[in-house]
Amino acid sequence: MTITRESLVHEIDGEPFEHMVVADPKAGRRPGVLLFPNVLGAKDADFAYAQRVAELGYNLLVVDLYGQGKRTTRAEPDAARYMNALRDDRALLRDRVNAAHALLKRLDMVDADRTAAIGFCFGGLCVLDLARSGADIAGGVSFHGVYDPPPFPNAAISAKLLVCHGWDDPIAPPEATMGLARELTEAGCDWQIHAYGHTGHAFTDESAKMPDKGLAYSPAADRRSFQAMTNFLSELFD
Repeated sequence: MTITRESLVHEIDGEPFEHMVVADPKAGRRPGVLLFPNVLGAKDADFAYAQRVAELGYNLLVVDLYGQGKRTTRAEPDAARYMNALRDDRALLRDRVNAAHALLKRLDMVDADRTAAIGFCFGGLCVLDLARSGADIAGGVSFHGVYDPPPFPNAAISAKLLVCHGWDDPIAPPEATMGLARELTEAGCDWQIHAYGHTGHAFTDESAKMPDKGLAYSPAADRRSFQAMTNFLSELFD
């Protein structure tokens, strides 16, 4: 198996967006998986995670939701500026995640009838909003995501959902997690939440080193959530 990385630029309303295709080009058509990055945008850590998932038997599109060259770092005073622009316009976010899904389905190496999405932090919200839009993904996985629903009615949710959650996450406290559970139950969605005790936000991110703010890497939660995702994708597509 030879996993390759190839940049893919396409335009939305005249603006370029630069995604990364992480795939085995010799394996033929395989199930396709979107990977939505965290607040900082697409970066090397996302490409590395996508490679691990590709090695399980999937072809991935690491999604650029902000636009080519629009990336931030935690050291910047306004590191969330691109994310906040989309969180303030959930209709635009809905359109962009669906555009990414449409692009994934057009890739020659992807079985367009078998697709899924995974996402981290803000990317977890993207997974949920893609499902909320009624997209025909088989399933989605949110890792330490954001749970608030958009300010407009959802479409019928057909996707199965796995939510991997740090119970001590200050961005998604217990009441927000319970609210998501109620929302998905009322929608008739096939859902599951895996909550990891003594675990905060960003538990898959080795660069997260702000325990005073509830953001810290957890090797155990990272390992357990990867295994949970592996089992979930296998259930969807095997």
